[in-house]
Amino acid sequence: MTDGARILFLMAGIWAAVSTADCAADSAPAAPQTAVPTVVTAAAPAAPAWCAPGPFSVASVLYDWQDAARDKRVVPVKIYYPSGTAAKGPFPLIVMSHGLGGTREGYRYLGTWWAAHGYIVVHPQHAGSDDAVWRGKTQAMKEMQGAAASLSNAINRPRDISFVIDRMLALDKDAESPFKGKVDAGRIGVAGHSFGAYTALAAAGERFPVPGSPDQNLADPRVKAALPMSAPVSAKAKRNPAAAFGPIAVPCLHMTGTRDDSPIGNSKAADRRIPFDNMSKADNYLVTFKDGDHMIFSDQGRTPAARPLDPLFHGLIQQASTAFWDAYLKGDASARAWLGPAGGFAGNLAANGNWERKPAAPVPAPAAPGG
Repeated sequence: MTDGARILFLMAGIWAAVSTADCAADSAPAAPQTAVPTVVTAAAPAAPAWCAPGPFSVASVLYDWQDAARDKRVVPVKIYYPSGTAAKGPFPLIVMSHGLGGTREGYRYLGTWWAAHGYIVVHPQHAGSDDAVWRGKTQAMKEMQGAAASLSNAINRPRDISFVIDRMLALDKDAESPFKGKVDAGRIGVAGHSFGAYTALAAAGERFPVPGSPDQNLADPRVKAALPMSAPVSAKAKRNPAAAFGPIAVPCLHMTGTRDDSPIGNSKAADRRIPFDNMSKADNYLVTFKDGDHMIFSDQGRTPAARPLDPLFHGLIQQASTAFWDAYLKGDASARAWLGPAGGFAGNLAANGNWERKPAAPVPAPAAPGG
C-alpha cells in the first residue's frame, strides 16, 4: 500500500460526518448488489434489552478541562448521559478513547447508545494524538507515525483516562453540576479503538516498556471492565505477551476483524487476538468480524458504498458491548449468560464473525502449612 493510499485509509476514520446505526438485528440491511463480501442476516435477538434502543433520553455536554498536575494539559471532553425525569442515577461511568488522529466527536453511535441504556459516557480528546496531528499538514503520514511512536502520548493517554475519572467524581459531588449524585464510583469501564484500545488496556493494567526504567504501570484501580477494539501490539509485547497483558485482572471484551491490519504501525489482523490469548485473571471475550477492517469500529468518513457492512457491524458491536457492560458493571447475570457460548449474541452474530469466550482461570488453593 502506498503512503497516499494508507493516509486515505486512515483518514476514513477521521473525516466526514458522524452517522448512527440501529442495533436491531432484524433491521440489518440486505446484502448489497455490488461485489462485496456476503452478509449473513443475524437471527432475531434473544435479549431485546441489549439490541433495542435504550429507555433513556440522551443529552450531551462539552467541557474543556485542564489538568493542573500536568502543566495544565487541556483535555476536551464530550459527555453523553441519560436525561429526563426518569434518569435518577447513579449510573455507571464509561470512558471512550478515540484512535490516532481522532477527536471527542467520534464514536457517537456508541456514546449515544450506551447512554440510552443507562451509562454516563465520556469521550476525551487526547492532545498530541488528536486531529491536530494531521490537519493542515503536508506530510500527514509522517506526522501520524511520529505521534503513534511518541512515548509522551503513550503515557499521557492513560493518564487522561484517570484525570477524566477524577473530574467526573468531582462533578458527582458538585451541587451546581448536572452530574450531582449521578456517577457511580464503583462501576467504571473504559473502551477505545486502535490507539484508544491501547489506552483502555493500559488503564486496565497492560504493562509497556520505557527505555532505562521498569515497565510502566498506568493502571487505574477504579476501572472494573475494558472494551478494546483493534488493540495494537508492540514488538516487545509480541516477544513477551504474558508480561504485557497477563497482569490485566478485569473482564475484557476484545473486538477485531479478519481484515484488521493497521494503516499505521506493524499490527496485523492476526496480532489483535494476542491480548485475549494472554489474559486469564478475569473473564475475556473475543469477537472477530468476518471481513471487518480496521475502520469498522469508527462512525466517520466512509461513504455508504465503501462501507456496506458497517451498519451490520455497528449493530452487533452495540449489542455485545451493552450486554458486556451490563454483565460486568451492573452485575446482570442474564447479560453474562447471553454472552455465553450458547447465548443470544452467538446466534445473532451467526456467520458474520467468530465468538470466543475464556472464563477466568481458577485461583490455585493456598498450600497447606508445612506442605
